[in-house]
Amino acid sequence: MKIVVLGGGISTEREVSLVTSASVCRALRSLGHKAIFVDMYLGLEDYDGPLAEAFDAPDGFLSEASVEKVAPDLEAVKAARKMKGPSHLGRNVLEICQLADCVFLGLHGADGEDGRIQAALELLGVPYTGSDPLSSAMAMDKAVAKRIMESAGVRTPAWRELTYTAADIPRLAEELPVPCAVKVVNGGSSIGVVLPDTREELAEALRELEPFHSRVVVEEKIAGRELTQPILDDHYMSAIEIVPPEGMTFDYVAKYQSGDEGAREICPAPITAAEQKLLGETALKLHRALGLAVYSRADFILDTEGRSWCLEVNTLPGMTPNSLIPKAAAVEGLSYAELCEKIVELSLEARKKSVSR
Repeated sequence: MKIVVLGGGISTEREVSLVTSASVCRALRSLGHKAIFVDMYLGLEDYDGPLAEAFDAPDGFLSEASVEKVAPDLEAVKAARKMKGPSHLGRNVLEICQLADCVFLGLHGADGEDGRIQAALELLGVPYTGSDPLSSAMAMDKAVAKRIMESAGVRTPAWRELTYTAADIPRLAEELPVPCAVKVVNGGSSIGVVLPDTREELAEALRELEPFHSRVVVEEKIAGRELTQPILDDHYMSAIEIVPPEGMTFDYVAKYQSGDEGAREICPAPITAAEQKLLGETALKLHRALGLAVYSRADFILDTEGRSWCLEVNTLPGMTPNSLIPKAAAVEGLSYAELCEKIVELSLEARKKSVSR
């Protein structure tokens, strides 16, 4: 198949997306597919040949990518782009996607997980991987996702949605509960998440997030074990326990750095069969309630009383060979390349079903 692996973009999760996309593209090419990498924001700005021949590029337009310890400098990315202007779609992005049999969405965060690119591809009649525009948008918006959790009977920490200005911060810092988690509604990769324990830290968190994200969710901080539950093809796989380095939270650095700075990810998670069933069935319930398709990953806290608390759900989770869903797939005997191909095949089936309705 001719496959465009669409990644990069201009969200705060750009670097994570670049690593996911490069990994997926190499895996699909190893199975004989004509897969090429296209940066959604930059497009094919260095390719001047016929678009139809782009799928024959010997290197698949691949380059080395890695995740640094800090979020990417998006202003530098914008300044370096040859095509100027406000568009978040680079040169010939939609045109090359229209020539593909499928677009594998290696995007994370804004423009990728929020349903925008899915909607554009649907209008063009181009098949893509994962969930549809509406389901993606609902899952990406943490406040909307929380409401769906509650309506579906999925336990989630007590929460409150806030839209505020700098003038509101002193009052909010006094009336909101601490400790808590303050999260921007459309953030990901632990960017835009602050975990204050004191009122002074809460005020600082609100000041930190206000200039960029005045709409946030403030949620009760639940003590317990951090676990994540992958879903693939409408069934749950092995849960994974995430153990951050001593004294650290599961932040951007802990998520994507190896060695002493990175978190330990234990798969299968050392939990009982009953706990695995609880997490799996709860994640599957939420997956279905949101109308998600093909794959997703829900994050939980498992408290000391054995109760699961759902924090959020990811519709385009990381897909590097060392990411969480590939680790769970490996437990089931599915190699990384086979997983990437399976996501493509399942997505093509999902798009056919949606067209036939």
